[in-house]
Amino acid sequence: MSESKRAWIALENGTVLEGKAAGADGEASGDIVFNTAMTGYHEILTDPSYAGQVVLMTYPLIGNYGVAEEDAESGSSWAEAFVMREMAARPSSFRADVSLRDWLCSRGVVAIEGVDTRRLTRMTRTEGSLRCVVSTEDGDTESLLAKARATRSTDGRDLASVVTCPQEYTWDAAFDSSYPHQLGEIEGERIRCVAYDFGLKRNILRSLVHCGFDLSVVPAHTPAGEVLARDPEAVFLSNGPGDPSAVTPAIDAVADLVGKVPIFGICLGHQILSIVLGARTVKMPFGHHGANHPVRDIQTGKVEITSQNHSFAVEPQSLPSELELSHVNLNDGTIEGVRHTSLPVFSVQYHPEAAPGPLDSAYIFQRFRDLVAAQRV
Repeated sequence: MSESKRAWIALENGTVLEGKAAGADGEASGDIVFNTAMTGYHEILTDPSYAGQVVLMTYPLIGNYGVAEEDAESGSSWAEAFVMREMAARPSSFRADVSLRDWLCSRGVVAIEGVDTRRLTRMTRTEGSLRCVVSTEDGDTESLLAKARATRSTDGRDLASVVTCPQEYTWDAAFDSSYPHQLGEIEGERIRCVAYDFGLKRNILRSLVHCGFDLSVVPAHTPAGEVLARDPEAVFLSNGPGDPSAVTPAIDAVADLVGKVPIFGICLGHQILSIVLGARTVKMPFGHHGANHPVRDIQTGKVEITSQNHSFAVEPQSLPSELELSHVNLNDGTIEGVRHTSLPVFSVQYHPEAAPGPLDSAYIFQRFRDLVAAQRV
């Protein structure tokens, strides 16, 4: 593929921009979302929570340190397409296995560079997360716009069932032996935990193992009875893509688990848990996607710099009396965490494993361990 090959991005509002192809040949579509992180593009691309979305990077130069496979958050690329102002010509890091361009091509990810990403970002902030199409094949304006407007948005979609693991597996040090920088585990008795995979990121699993959990990972549609048959001491609900209200098998399962075992949820898991406990979720205009969101822990008063990736949020007015606010976003006041007033159940909207602070939020996993340990007494 020639680096000068043309590419186009078209949005449902009538905007069509021409740029240069920066990845695989083809065409891809989804909701456009902008990510404000300056680094971490490989982790973003391999985050299953981006299924159904076209990722627009606001930082102007992407790909400068290449791609190191050990940093992947999953075994696949999940972003529908990738949009950049400029892609670095070659990686500068000694850790790089391949350049970003070569990685995108090998993974079949359609990407475009050379477009006005500031314009697209402002448009998304003003008009919301628009449906769009990125193409290296079709330069016809009317055809592109028709494809963008025919694209299915993430509203009402159970994408967790698309990205989840096909069968149960155990995550342990042997499974993760390819990652050379794994943290040493804390001392003490191990805790049996079943983790629901709605789009799990590997560093969440590492963080749980580090805090003393033995993990069995199960698919998103696993019934509560099968989980309880494993006699877990805790259940974890992972991050994931799409509309939480559409993940009905998980909602039914979690409803049967609440009150029977301590539960901790992150991102989509937080939203599903909130729905089960009586709250409602709504789609945000353009969501939270980045590594610089300030969040206050109401219990301690401390402010954390957090990484976030979600287009849906729990509606504050819908919180039942049994759920209390535990964390709040200091940019827009949205809910970033809740806990049950009487049951060992809590969740956070942000990603405590992503380490943008870098360790501001690591205590969340220890808080989960302490909560479960207290139930043993």
